[in-house]
Amino acid sequence: MPEPLGDTVCLVGLGYVGLPLASAFDEEGLDVIGYDVDDEKIAGLSAGRDPTGEIGDDAVANSTIEFTTDPADIERADYVIITVPTPVDSMKNPDLGFIEAAGRTVGEHLASDATVVLESTVYPGVTRDVLGPTIEEASGLTQREGFNMGYSPERLSPGTDKSLREVKKIVSGDSEETLADLAALYGRIIDAGLYEAPTIETAEAAKVLENVQRDVNIAVVNELALICDHMGLDTREVIDAAASKWNFHEYTPGLVGGHCIPVDPLFLVHGSERAGYSPKLILQAREVNEYMPKHTAELTLKALNESGKVLQDSRLVVLGLAYKPNVGDLRTSEIGGVITTLAEYGIECDGYDPLAPDDRIRDSFGIDPLPELDFEGADGIVLATPHDAILENFDLSAAKEQLAENPVFIDVKGVLDDEEVTEAGYAYRKL
Repeated sequence: MPEPLGDTVCLVGLGYVGLPLASAFDEEGLDVIGYDVDDEKIAGLSAGRDPTGEIGDDAVANSTIEFTTDPADIERADYVIITVPTPVDSMKNPDLGFIEAAGRTVGEHLASDATVVLESTVYPGVTRDVLGPTIEEASGLTQREGFNMGYSPERLSPGTDKSLREVKKIVSGDSEETLADLAALYGRIIDAGLYEAPTIETAEAAKVLENVQRDVNIAVVNELALICDHMGLDTREVIDAAASKWNFHEYTPGLVGGHCIPVDPLFLVHGSERAGYSPKLILQAREVNEYMPKHTAELTLKALNESGKVLQDSRLVVLGLAYKPNVGDLRTSEIGGVITTLAEYGIECDGYDPLAPDDRIRDSFGIDPLPELDFEGADGIVLATPHDAILENFDLSAAKEQLAENPVFIDVKGVLDDEEVTEAGYAYRKL
């Protein structure tokens, strides 16, 4: 295997992406600097605590990573890998503020001939046309003469069994030499292989396409769920029947939250509109998926009414509040929209999520967090995010004993058996 030209790597941003990367390079014996502007995070990491839950406290404590808030440490790096958030603003336009801030910091402390790699999700052109000039202005160096650039999009999926090493990784560079060097660098930590993209812009577009495809496919089955609701059909039965064909791609309806799938399509739309074309399908898919929290709330209201409940006197227990199963991240969780709509009808919601801190539940959703599974006197259950830790400890019959008469059960993702829930005495609904 070819060896990278340098042996010191600096990760700028130590979240769900940056920390696992830092750990992987450290395991391979490279000198690793972990830089972040968050003093509290760096203090915790230096004390051996993993704030992300992605690699674990032991891996942090046993590493030789140099955690720092001092940007001057960037000067020692042969490779600077930027892994900062790329959200959208209130108008749903890409917010590149974190990238520009990181670019200025890196530029002010960048060594000559170092290579800067962006891993954050962006629309095509950002690495070369936004980050590059920002670094040039701050450093006084010139792209491809004073420093090199590359793009290698992150592909981590929190809460799954797929580790960083097990996922094939795209790499790209501003020259054939940079590409070869980055392939050698990332080849040290990726067992699944690398895909060498022909250009940085190709790699940028590929990243957003990955999540655009998922968003559109989920929108198809979400719209199917809306159709089935009007036609009196069982969505799951329709999908199961269609899945009997060998080339059917199976997706299930649900709430589409998180930092990637709801956001990345908007990056591609923005980049496309800048180039003179306004996408249609991508935006329509987003519209469908953004409607699903309201539809879930309407499904819940209908179930409560049909069970003879007085809406303004009703109380529900929401199980699982994170944006996806088996993670504790509440940011961009679409269940908040469901809770807000229900509150407009006077319905009280309590929340239980064993993976999320109580204070964050309270701050994120404005509801009381339950320290344990407790359904006493509630009018129903909304199984929003089916964490394994919830399903393993949940008992339909035991919960029914605590609930008020004629309870409802809203199974957002349809993970439970319809007949089993109905036979246990619940009015059962799912998307």
